[in-house]
Amino acid sequence: MMNRVILVGRLTKDPELRYTPAGVAVATFTLAVNRTFTNQQGEREADFINCVVWRKPAENVANFLKKGSLAGVDGRVQTRNYEGQDGKRVYVTEVVAESVQFLEPRNANSGGGNGYQSNNGGGYNNNNNSYNQEPAGGGYNQNQQSQSQGYQQTNNDPFASDGKPIDISDDDLPF
Repeated sequence: MMNRVILVGRLTKDPELRYTPAGVAVATFTLAVNRTFTNQQGEREADFINCVVWRKPAENVANFLKKGSLAGVDGRVQTRNYEGQDGKRVYVTEVVAESVQFLEPRNANSGGGNGYQSNNGGGYNNNNNSYNQEPAGGGYNQNQQSQSQGYQQTNNDPFASDGKPIDISDDDLPF
């Protein structure tokens, strides 16, 4: 049997961080995930998926994500129930995140910035706490920030097509 969920979406509001009576951190947030198709009016719809993350990753989510942040979630679907205040049984389905990836620099939505644009995301990994904490001066990764200052990023893809035919001999092929 398998229960695995992978989502990429934007937070609909700031994460809520709470602590259990035993002192364990738990953060809840909702991801808006676009559907791959459009409705009859040609508009793209989204699903709003409740997520829960525990312990240190929960604290990281609360500290580094905010409303509108792009995040990737890897986890499992869980259904639980409890008795509501009116005495009726309430059922809740949510994604319990094992890993939350922060997919853009911390200041990407704030309008400001340090001049560095990332096309492949910030790469924050909360599963093993290998995230890069933001330095006091702005930016999300000191190495990438210092490497990008004063340099124009260019596409040096050797496999990019210029529209010209590619000259490959049979000796160049591995099969």
